Amino acid sequence: MTYIKQLADHQDEIVTLKGWVYNSRSSKGLHFIELRDGSGLCQCIVSVDEVGEEIFEEAGKLKQESSVEITGKVVKDDRSVGGYEIHATDVNIIQIAENYPITPKDHGVEFLMENRHLWLRSQRQWAAMQIRNTIQFSIHQFFQNEGFVRTDAPVFTGNAAEGTTTLFETDYFDEKAYLTQSGQLYGEAMAMAHGKIYTFGPTFRAEKSKTRRHLTEFWMVEPEMAFYDLDMNMDLAESFIRFIVKSVLDKHESELEILERDTTFLKKAASEPFKRISYTEAVEQLKSDQTKELLDTMESDRNEELSSIKKELDEIKKEHGSAKKWRKAQIDQRIKEIHLRIDQVEEDLRNIPVWKKSAANFEWGNDFGGSDETILTMQYDTPILVHRYPAEVKAFYMKRDPEDDKLALALDVLAPEGYGEIVGGSQREEGIDVLKARIAEHGLPEEVFSWYLDLRKYGSVPHSGFGLGIERTVAWICGLSHVRETIPFPRMLGRLRP
Repeated sequence: MTYIKQLADHQDEIVTLKGWVYNSRSSKGLHFIELRDGSGLCQCIVSVDEVGEEIFEEAGKLKQESSVEITGKVVKDDRSVGGYEIHATDVNIIQIAENYPITPKDHGVEFLMENRHLWLRSQRQWAAMQIRNTIQFSIHQFFQNEGFVRTDAPVFTGNAAEGTTTLFETDYFDEKAYLTQSGQLYGEAMAMAHGKIYTFGPTFRAEKSKTRRHLTEFWMVEPEMAFYDLDMNMDLAESFIRFIVKSVLDKHESELEILERDTTFLKKAASEPFKRISYTEAVEQLKSDQTKELLDTMESDRNEELSSIKKELDEIKKEHGSAKKWRKAQIDQRIKEIHLRIDQVEEDLRNIPVWKKSAANFEWGNDFGGSDETILTMQYDTPILVHRYPAEVKAFYMKRDPEDDKLALALDVLAPEGYGEIVGGSQREEGIDVLKARIAEHGLPEEVFSWYLDLRKYGSVPHSGFGLGIERTVAWICGLSHVRETIPFPRMLGRLRP
């Protein structure tokens, strides 16, 4: 069996493709079947002269998502999707599908989420999952090349890593257990054994949030490094992200085109140094006249764009009634694109007043929210590293800045274009007495951290680490507005099925 992505190696040969009908149309004596097989799309031309009347008639019954086996000659054609097409000599129908519920028309998000198991077959969702796969593979490549050891942290834990208010509690025989918020604490233990390690697995946060950046179940990669300080940690995070972005750009030009992703910022992230600013500098920028002017201009531009695209929508709707079939298909697609853009523009116009208020009222000592990160990252064309946050808003295990005890040696990496935080990390506190005091200050029971405190008794060293959220990273690289499209089956507040 040959896959569509292999067709370039089989030009002018007879091959057999097995897949599903993505689209089809017919003209006199010809069927044009667009086939997908999971590796790509290919147009298959079925001629009555080549396959005979019986097979030709059966092929004409194929509906969207019918499964089929098509044998034919591979012919190069730059006009065809993928650059090659199949001139069929035989068509074997495996199953004729029922009427497929997801059609080219514009469906609401709730409908698509209820049919997520089928929505995954669409081109945009397929492209996003292909890129997710490459991101995950490149993560392993990077750390393995850098001499890290892959280790695994438990999903069931007896303690919190990021605070007690976002834990999923479950019964663990006669004890209470929690779904892990992070593999970090266990990663620290493993770093003391191996020097440089990374964990990679699902994590869970019981946040009752419905923002575009939140899931209750998501995947994290978390490196931990012995003898690393904050600056070394930031260097690693920057190199890591650059490697991931470059891997996607090198491998997924066609998938990024399907997603209509402008790659300008991605190319900069793959080649240019990231900007580094302190939390204090970020606050000053947030409250600056420059930020106010940016938001005022954005609001004006969005209002103009909304008026323009609504006018275009009215015009093409008038054309639709008298248009030929091929043109109607183009109009339907354009209407779908316009509705998506209108939704985004209207969301921006709802958000801009909130962003303005948040920026104007922000006070030093607060943690950055999604609005604040959005505003900051709109002003840069590469990711930014924000470091040295107020200790009061950070986790108990983060080391304080020896030059200013009010600051934690923390770092966040904020993706540009308004995407915000994709990495959070810090230099960890290595002193046992200090760590005990921090645990008490946060109201956490010391006994459940006894094993964690042991790490500070036996050869404690300066060490650092960070966590990168896979879904937020996929959203940024793919240019997706919501993380629900970055994971096959998202788990969110109110979403447990399919």
